Amino acid sequence: MSQKVVLAFSGGLDTSFCVKYLSEDRGMDVYSVLVDTGGFSDAELKAIEERAYSLGVKSHVTISKTDDYYQQCLKFLVFGNVLKNNTYPLSVSAERIFQAIAAAEYAREIGASAIAHGSTGAGNDQVRFDMAFRIIAPEAEIITPIRDLRLSREAEIEYLKAKGVDQEWHKAAYSINKGLWGTSVGGKETLTSDQFLPESAWPTQVTKSEPETITVTFQHGEIKGISGAFGDETYNNPVDAIRKLTELAGPFGIGRDIHVGDTIIGIKGRVGFEAPAPLIIIKAHHTLEKHVLGKWQLYWKEQLANWYGTMLHEGQFMDPVMRNIETFLADSQAHVSGKVHVLLAPYRFQVMGIESDHDLMSSKFGSYGEMNNAWTGDDVRGFSKVASNQVMIYEKINNQ
Repeated sequence: MSQKVVLAFSGGLDTSFCVKYLSEDRGMDVYSVLVDTGGFSDAELKAIEERAYSLGVKSHVTISKTDDYYQQCLKFLVFGNVLKNNTYPLSVSAERIFQAIAAAEYAREIGASAIAHGSTGAGNDQVRFDMAFRIIAPEAEIITPIRDLRLSREAEIEYLKAKGVDQEWHKAAYSINKGLWGTSVGGKETLTSDQFLPESAWPTQVTKSEPETITVTFQHGEIKGISGAFGDETYNNPVDAIRKLTELAGPFGIGRDIHVGDTIIGIKGRVGFEAPAPLIIIKAHHTLEKHVLGKWQLYWKEQLANWYGTMLHEGQFMDPVMRNIETFLADSQAHVSGKVHVLLAPYRFQVMGIESDHDLMSSKFGSYGEMNNAWTGDDVRGFSKVASNQVMIYEKINNQ
C-alpha cells in the first residue's frame, strides 16, 4: 500500500515539482490541499484544482479559512495596531501560519503518514510550515523536496519537462503573493538596500486622482461600516469591509511601502507590499483608541501587541501566551466604538478626526492649554510638588 502524503499546494513551480517527485520518484499517494485565506478568486481556485489533478494527485481539496483567519488572528492585529517595525501589517506572516495549520489538521484528519511543503531553505515560510506540522501532527514525517534537494528553478523545470510536464513556466519579473491582509511584492530592487520598486511593479495601478473622504465605523474595535460618496454600507462580517476598503483605496496607490526586517533564520530581508485596507484600518483604529482609552491602557497595549506581532511573524502563533495576549487585547476594546474620518488621495491617506460617545476629550473637564473645570491652580501646584519630590531628593543627595 502506498504511503499517504498531504502536500500544501499552490499550483506554482515548486509545488508542481513536489507532486511529480512525491508520486513518481517516491511512489506516494499525494493528497494536495490549498488553504484559501482570502487571496484567490473562484476561477483561480478552479484552475489550481485542475492543475493538481493533471499532475497526478490522488485527491485535491480546497479549504476555506478566510473567516477563521480574521476571527482568530486579523482582528487581534487591529486591536493591537500591529505593524512590524512600525511598517508592515504582517500580510504574509499571518497568512502562512494559518495555511500551515489547516494543512496539518487535514493530514491528521485523513491519517496521512507524511506532510510536505514546497518551501526553499532560504526564507521564513519553511519554519512556519515545519513548526505547525510538528505541533499538530508530530507523528507525521515532514518532506521538503525543494529544500532537501537544494534545487534551482532551472533544475525543477528540466525535471518536469522530463516527466512530460512541458508547461511554460514563466518567471515573472516580480513575485506577487496576494492575500486578504495585503499583497507582497518581491523583485530585483528588494534584493538591494537602496532601490525602491518601480510603478510598474505594483499589482494595483493608480487610476484615481481626485481625493475622496470616507468615514470608517468601528464597534468594539472591529470595522463594521464604511460611508462615502458611494453611500453608507454596514457589514456584519468585517472581512467584507476589508475587501471594500481595498477596493476604494487601492486605486489611489495607498498602502505601498517596503519592509526591512529580520528573518526567523537570522538574516535581513526586504520586501515590498501594498496593503491599503490594513494600513487605513490600523491607523484609523489607533487614532480612535487615543481618544477613548487611558494612557496606561495605550502603553500596555503597545508593549503586548508588539510582542504578539513578533511571535506571529516567527511562527509561534500556537504558543498559549498568544491566547493570553488576545484576551487582554479583546478586553481593551470595550469602548473602542465610533466613527473615523479619513481622506484618501493619490499615494497617501490622512486621518482627519473621530466622533465617539466615549471620547475622553470632553469639554466638561476642560480644554487642553486653555481652561480647566476639574481642578484649581493650587491643586496642580501641590501635585507638581509631590510628583517631583523623589527626583529632587536624588539631585540634592548626589549633587552636593
